[in-house]
Amino acid sequence: MQLQMFVDGAWIPARSAATTVAISPATGEELGKVPDGDRADAVAAIAAARRAADGWARLSAFDRAAMLHRVADVIETRRDALARTLTLDQGKPLRAEAYDEVDELVTYWRMAAEDGKRLGGMLPNSSSAGKRALLIRRPRGVVGVITPWNWPYTMPAELIAPALAGGNTVVWTPAPSTAVSAIALAECLAEADLPPGVVNLVTGPGPVVGDEIARNPGTDAVAFIGSTTTGRLVAAAAAGKATLLEMGGNGPIVVLADADLDRAVEGALLACFLCAGQSCTAGERLLVHAAVREDFAGRLARAVRDRVRLGDPLDAATTMGPLNNAAVAAKMDDHVADAVRRGATVLTGGARATGFATDLYWPATVLDGVPADAAAATEETFGPIAPIVEIGSMDEAIRLTNASPYGLLAAVYTADLAAGLAFADAVRTGWVNINESTNYWESHLPFGGRSGSGSGIGRVGGAHPMEAFTELQTVIIG
Repeated sequence: MQLQMFVDGAWIPARSAATTVAISPATGEELGKVPDGDRADAVAAIAAARRAADGWARLSAFDRAAMLHRVADVIETRRDALARTLTLDQGKPLRAEAYDEVDELVTYWRMAAEDGKRLGGMLPNSSSAGKRALLIRRPRGVVGVITPWNWPYTMPAELIAPALAGGNTVVWTPAPSTAVSAIALAECLAEADLPPGVVNLVTGPGPVVGDEIARNPGTDAVAFIGSTTTGRLVAAAAAGKATLLEMGGNGPIVVLADADLDRAVEGALLACFLCAGQSCTAGERLLVHAAVREDFAGRLARAVRDRVRLGDPLDAATTMGPLNNAAVAAKMDDHVADAVRRGATVLTGGARATGFATDLYWPATVLDGVPADAAAATEETFGPIAPIVEIGSMDEAIRLTNASPYGLLAAVYTADLAAGLAFADAVRTGWVNINESTNYWESHLPFGGRSGSGSGIGRVGGAHPMEAFTELQTVIIG
């Protein structure tokens, strides 16, 4: 099947006619031929967005909101097809996760529609009698959006929808490994009949298309979700523009001696194995007090063996599917091998599964006795791994948390609320959960990394991206 890009309200191939075959990580089958866009395609899409910008900005917030609700309506009618495409293209289980992502996608579009209606300015006092000062929120213009492969519906939506609600037009390039899902979402936008050029999708390699979108003078703001390494390249290319960067994380789950271990195990299951661990909020390391480490590790390993079912993601009984791509599977190989070589014990999992349609199936893995400086405990593995590191105190947990170059999210389990709040006060992360998994978030709340860390700048969530996508204009009335 030949797929196409969506530019200026029309479906088009890449100008070079080049394509890349999309292969399902779940089945190994061809899903379609995706256009290999290049810089010329990105430039054409930026020009289309620029032509549409003034007309879109002049619409009332309520008119734009009606169109965003129309997008949500189309998504609801395509729910089954979108979920199946997501499973085949990304690998997440259809019943356990894919439908949930489609439903959350609807929420993002409806939430942005309503947030756009409420976006307002201010009427501060003037220092001169008889004058009035108005502070008015204006759209930036054209927003470039670059999105990852782990949540190929909701992560684009949490950027694109508020950008549109704030009066901007968009040029979007998705991660190549889930471009089929991106095209399926673009089909919803096309059916909703947004004005031509308001949203433009260009598929192709990130160092080419993404770089052009970031550095081209035709984009006024750039929003990126993805790895820290790529995010820094995007930030450099977009220097001088408004940027919103949501990047990597290595947020720990801290289990103190007084923690409810059953609750902590539940949190670890969600943190480490949702989306096969391929989440910036994953529980990339578990810092467990020495007094309960052995008990916790045994409970977690048993829970994994009993409840995490790796399998065909189209099977309703499957709770965890394959990894999305070869690079992340290779990183799992390396991090597990490094930890074992340095003395860690494999309690369950520990090697790629065999007998599946592709070699991307990695079982849920629990490692005990992981050194604090092992790769699995210091880097973003982005796979189904629970590396348990022993700690002796909350002070040590705080020190290890703040020693990380990341600053996205942390969680702590304790029966002492004062201790949990003290942990939140002391750690340099943008979000802290007390007695909740690192993978718990609410889509309307501000989410992002602490300043100066490798986890980015700015906030996604609800109306908060509009702070990056709009700017204040001061008007004085004499």
